[in-house]
Amino acid sequence: MTSSHRPGFPSGDLTSSVVALAGVPDDSPTVPRLLERIVRLTATLVDPVDYVSVTVHDAGGHRTEAASGPVAQAVDLAQYAQDDGPCLAALRSGELVAVPDIAQALVWPGFRDVAWQAGVRASLSVPLFAGSGATLAALNLYARDADAMRSLTRHVRACYRPAGEAGPLPAVGAGGQQLVAGLTGALRSRDVIQRAIGVVMGRERLPAAGAYRRLVRASGPGTPLTVTATQILGQLPR
Repeated sequence: MTSSHRPGFPSGDLTSSVVALAGVPDDSPTVPRLLERIVRLTATLVDPVDYVSVTVHDAGGHRTEAASGPVAQAVDLAQYAQDDGPCLAALRSGELVAVPDIAQALVWPGFRDVAWQAGVRASLSVPLFAGSGATLAALNLYARDADAMRSLTRHVRACYRPAGEAGPLPAVGAGGQQLVAGLTGALRSRDVIQRAIGVVMGRERLPAAGAYRRLVRASGPGTPLTVTATQILGQLPR
């Protein structure tokens, strides 16, 4: 990966990068660059994460799109060799997959052994999505400090729960706050886009896939789908 800024996606923080991903079409050329940036910023900013990667679907399988270094790559490869593990479970299910204690990951022995030997003691794989709302990647967070990782995991889990249900949460650093804010914003963007797709489905009698493609065409290059979706929703009778 490169640390230089590239045109075509936000030059801001981790939050804006995760939110931006949720607003671009799945096949946009900016998707790989956004994923790379998310990995780099997460590795740099988020404590207690030590190693980061992002797994994506590939023709007939899966691959690591970006990684912070060889440790993350090796832990990913151990899962690909077994065709199972937390990153693949998150990618396939679209749900968070937390491993609070690597030593207890008995169902994934290849992952467990390689991660343990590398000093990884806990992990969290977070599904990421672009404009269609379908999971297109898993952001894999690997940490040496299992206790500190539990605090971050609780915050990330809270993003997916109704407000107030998570209860009191432990403190996390500024980088963790950026990640959580990005995931929260991405979920809001997905909700706006999905509601607009529903409007297009009803108005033009299209299936969901066709309504999504119509939304992409209406947005045009460089316009986030969330902007067009908000305009569509704004036209509804109040």
